[in-house]
Amino acid sequence: MKRIPFFKMSGSGNDFIIIDNRAGNWDHLKTPEFVRTVCMRSISVGADGMIFIEGSDRSDFSWRFFNSDGSEAEMCGNGGRCAARFSVLNRIAGSNLSFETIAGIIRAEVKDEHVKIQLPEPKNQEMNIELDTDGQSFNLHSINTGVPHVVIFVEDIENTDVKSLGAKIRFHPHFQPAGTNVNFVSQEKKNVLNIRTYERGVEDETFACGTGSVAAALIAVSMGKASSPVHVRTKGGEVLKVFTSRKLPPFKDVCLEGGARVVCQGEIWEEAYSFELLKGGF
Repeated sequence: MKRIPFFKMSGSGNDFIIIDNRAGNWDHLKTPEFVRTVCMRSISVGADGMIFIEGSDRSDFSWRFFNSDGSEAEMCGNGGRCAARFSVLNRIAGSNLSFETIAGIIRAEVKDEHVKIQLPEPKNQEMNIELDTDGQSFNLHSINTGVPHVVIFVEDIENTDVKSLGAKIRFHPHFQPAGTNVNFVSQEKKNVLNIRTYERGVEDETFACGTGSVAAALIAVSMGKASSPVHVRTKGGEVLKVFTSRKLPPFKDVCLEGGARVVCQGEIWEEAYSFELLKGGF
């Protein structure tokens, strides 16, 4: 079995395994089982998601993005920044580039470790949704920034039970069948937000979520709590910048800016994903 070349990259604490599949050599690996196994921490490489870089007739490249549970997602802001920098480092594209996603064409500008991407126009914004779950009532807001998000403003973000509450809202009948990502947000000052995110597909809190940070920023702008650029402080500590050319929805020219770091590059051995070889590890 061939060993699989890969990069591991991190965007604001979200980590991704990136595989160059432009030649189609790894088409057989784009399965939920492979993704779930290789994304398992301690057992294999470990990551929040996996990105396959593919060829494109419309852009510099296209991608297939998978969450760590093996489900495919339309878009990922932090993953998008990592994919853009990966393409520059591997001479797939120049520093100003575009790539295809299920959510649409994403444009990016790469300056060393710093990447700014323009996201698809947000859609399906809904404000002041009253939701009850397990005897608790929530006032929340929803918007699709490439993937669906809910934004909830809270007073004490540090002591919010993100995993438990996030799961209840993510699987609530109101958001089925697709489900939703859930962002808990507090305001530090006029244009600075703090955010913690429960991510659909990871089914846990992550250190950061790019599209979630964009969702929080746009909802804050809609409420008059902030104006562009909005600074969003993630659980991992990095502050992402969110830009929009409009003060009210529908929002236009929405961009996300932040870092994209290379953690390592190497080869994935068969031992890291072979179900037969891994049986002894479970």
